Amino acid sequence: MGGLQVEVDPAELGLDPDRLDRVDAALAAYVDAGKLPGYDLAITRRGRVVHTSRYGLRDVENNLPVTGDTLWRIYSMTKPLTAVAVMMLYEQGAFQLTDPIARHLPAFAGSRVYTGGSDVKVMTVPTPEPIRIWHLLSHTSGLTYGFHRMHPVDAMLRAHGYEWGSPPDVDLADAVDFWASLPLLFTPGTEWNYSVATDVLGRLIEVVTGQSLDAALAELVTGPLGMSDTMFRVQGRDVDRLAALYLATPDGGLARNHTLGDVCLDPPLLAGGGGLVGTTADYQRFARFLAAGGELDGVRLLSPRTVAYMTRNHLPGNADMQTFGRPVFSEIPQTGVGFGLGMAVVIDPVATRMICSPGEYNWGGAASTAFWVDPVEQLEVVFMTQLLPSSTYPIRPLLRQLIYGALLS
Repeated sequence: MGGLQVEVDPAELGLDPDRLDRVDAALAAYVDAGKLPGYDLAITRRGRVVHTSRYGLRDVENNLPVTGDTLWRIYSMTKPLTAVAVMMLYEQGAFQLTDPIARHLPAFAGSRVYTGGSDVKVMTVPTPEPIRIWHLLSHTSGLTYGFHRMHPVDAMLRAHGYEWGSPPDVDLADAVDFWASLPLLFTPGTEWNYSVATDVLGRLIEVVTGQSLDAALAELVTGPLGMSDTMFRVQGRDVDRLAALYLATPDGGLARNHTLGDVCLDPPLLAGGGGLVGTTADYQRFARFLAAGGELDGVRLLSPRTVAYMTRNHLPGNADMQTFGRPVFSEIPQTGVGFGLGMAVVIDPVATRMICSPGEYNWGGAASTAFWVDPVEQLEVVFMTQLLPSSTYPIRPLLRQLIYGALLS
């Protein structure tokens, strides 16, 4: 039901239909093998939808199929939307990117940096450099995630209920205050580490706008872009459209995750770093908005120069995440891939060992979802599914090799 429709024969825009069939066959093979419940894919070129496919089940136990209006947990694909809202406020003069975040969120005024010790007894020193807003946007703030399981501060987060979610009855303001009390992994700006930084930016949006994050994002981004099926809370009849969430089992099968699967029904914490649910069609509109330089269907939210600035590599010395950062929860190394403001940016296609273009920007979600925008090829891809963790299978690189293999001109 519903969903995106192909707008033009792909051959007219340089894609081979037979080679696109390979994409569908490869994804269907994962579903037929019981490794993936279902999926929804949209490919857009030069602003027009050239290919869509969906297959499998949004709810295995109840035999409910994937449909065009299926709601997917996009997890970290929330981050680019939050970054866009932040940059819209920046364009309005609400703050400077160099502002210390403590100027707006005072809990960060006493930030300290980890120097040694365990999660129960840490050694710290005052940070010589404060966390600035651009550090949060580029994930160079020194903050972390509990699920990384690589540092004593990660363990401190887990001990207080912050791993894949947050403790019950904790809202965003409370969570940010707690995160501010923990040591930073490093001096801001000296390394890259994937973290709760974008959730902190969500709280910044709340403070600056005087609105809750859901209301602010709806007013700033999703409302103007017509993304009416993108939301933090799933309620009423929308619950029936929500794709169930699954974990990969050791034998290559699937197990339904009821705990995380219910989080988005009525979350106390609105997570700008990973809390949104939405349809493929909605996210395709967001990708088209970025590809068009901050405008869609006559509605402009950002200057083209701001979008261009966001989608440049902001890591010092044009470094990639692999060399400047710490290992991340990913199925592939981040060699040749830098980070902009809110999303990854390809800086060296050869180093990635995948066919792509310099300047491509992208990100994915924990449930194996992904999107990318390739300005050189004028290509946008949105892939939705429902499998944790995203590192289980190399679906994202497989998509790339098959889709680029279908581009003939």
